[in-house]
Amino acid sequence: MEGLGLMRRLGAGALRLPHGPYRVRVHRDLEVPAPDGVTLLADRYAPQGLDRPPVILVRSPYGRRGPFGLMCGYVFATHGFQTVVQSVRGGFGSGGAFEPLDEREDGLATVAWLKAQPWFGGAFAMHGPSYLGYVQWAVAADAGPELKALSMQVTASQFRDAINLGGGFALESTLTWVDLTTRIQRPLSGLVAGVLSPRRARRAALSGRPLAELDALATGAPVRFFQDLLANGPDTPFWHKRDFSRAVGRVQAPVNMTGGWYDVFLPWQLEDYAALRAAGRNPHLTIGPWWHSDPRLTRHSMRDSLQWFRAHLLGDRSEMRRDPVRLYITGSGEWRDFPHWPVPGIDEQRWHLQPGGGLSPDGPPQSPPDSYRYDPMHPTPCISGPSLLGDCSPADQRRLEARRDVLVYTSPPLSKGLEIIGPIRAELHVRSDRAHADFVVRLCDVAPDGVSLNLCEGVRRVRPGVGETDGEGVCKITVDLWPAGHRFRPGHRLRVHVAGGAYPRVARNSGTGEPLGAETAWLAARHEVFHDPGRPSAIILPVLR
Repeated sequence: MEGLGLMRRLGAGALRLPHGPYRVRVHRDLEVPAPDGVTLLADRYAPQGLDRPPVILVRSPYGRRGPFGLMCGYVFATHGFQTVVQSVRGGFGSGGAFEPLDEREDGLATVAWLKAQPWFGGAFAMHGPSYLGYVQWAVAADAGPELKALSMQVTASQFRDAINLGGGFALESTLTWVDLTTRIQRPLSGLVAGVLSPRRARRAALSGRPLAELDALATGAPVRFFQDLLANGPDTPFWHKRDFSRAVGRVQAPVNMTGGWYDVFLPWQLEDYAALRAAGRNPHLTIGPWWHSDPRLTRHSMRDSLQWFRAHLLGDRSEMRRDPVRLYITGSGEWRDFPHWPVPGIDEQRWHLQPGGGLSPDGPPQSPPDSYRYDPMHPTPCISGPSLLGDCSPADQRRLEARRDVLVYTSPPLSKGLEIIGPIRAELHVRSDRAHADFVVRLCDVAPDGVSLNLCEGVRRVRPGVGETDGEGVCKITVDLWPAGHRFRPGHRLRVHVAGGAYPRVARNSGTGEPLGAETAWLAARHEVFHDPGRPSAIILPVLR
């Protein structure tokens, strides 16, 4: 036991996780009965010398030992909390078959089991990132008054909109997760799944094979969940038991949220924050310069969660910050605290696309539209951007900007700094010779040396009936970009991209309107973007006064 404890301490030290003063005893393979008779397995990490301290519950599809046992079990226990780390159905010894996103019944059964244990002292919390945060939303509204706190990172109460991105399909992230969860339990393969899954997913996506074959190409066999996602759009009954957003406002326990400006779930995490605020709650929100699998986020969120649990489980508020919203402002390298999100003191500014590739707060003059050709057989790629695994930090976009299927609009150098904090959207007046098309908008910061770094982007899939169309076939659409908190320094320039795709982040649009995964033809399209007084395309920025 002592040797194992030493290994854990060394592991926590290597990951720079906060190690507490308590020795820990681990109780393995506790059996939790599910409503249908399936047995789920959990490990309990108990700090020695404490009588029934509060419990932190973690439910994971990625195993309850190894890194997750260390980060989510052992470290919290060294700080005086019991931690129960459970493998969800179908994973790492738990019975049944893994049913992705179907976590409510098993979660509530686990909560009921927890409350009945002799070592339960009457209070518990839940913790975890991504899927481990999603399972918190699955039960939080109905977990009872014993649930005293939630701490969740890079997650949301529903993943439907992140998968059906802007009406399209988030191919790279979805295929990566399918490959990861398929392989992670295999001997040896599981050890490196987190590293190799993004590579396999990208290689499969770029193969040119039909969309419905990519799961088998990546994993070695068809995966039912991937096929279900192709067959079930965002408005189908498939999502009814997998969407917990309607219950967010009923959650009574205090919620601590951590997100990243480059995280794949950030827009929907902020929707959950807004739902809590609308219900009269006061959640804490931290957004840093992180992406989904950023190790810096893990270290920060562990310390933040410990403060949250001390405050709400132990009554120790000595480390709680005064303002509930803390944001890292990229471009300035500063953390700022605010009373709420969206932050106060913001004015919307419209920066109009101009003829000749300009970008300005001034209205555009009379001018013909710009046009480009999008070919799904040679789809417009993306360079960086939010994805599930891998480094999603901003990257130089100049190679992309040199392509003929990307329109680029750039402002003059700024005479003084410009700071944006909040939601960003674009309003475009477009026309296409195809009824089905995608429009991608991206905002970049261009340094004096010409390096163009992407800040945020968004996509909108257009089909008949979407947008307002005038008598000349010009359609007005709104594209919601990722939120941002960024300072453009003096001498830097703003840049906007307009393109017809961001592959393989978003599945290519066939131009035919055929069902996702059942495309039989791939049609090139000519897209036009208008910028004149009657049709002023613009990006709308939240500018700090």
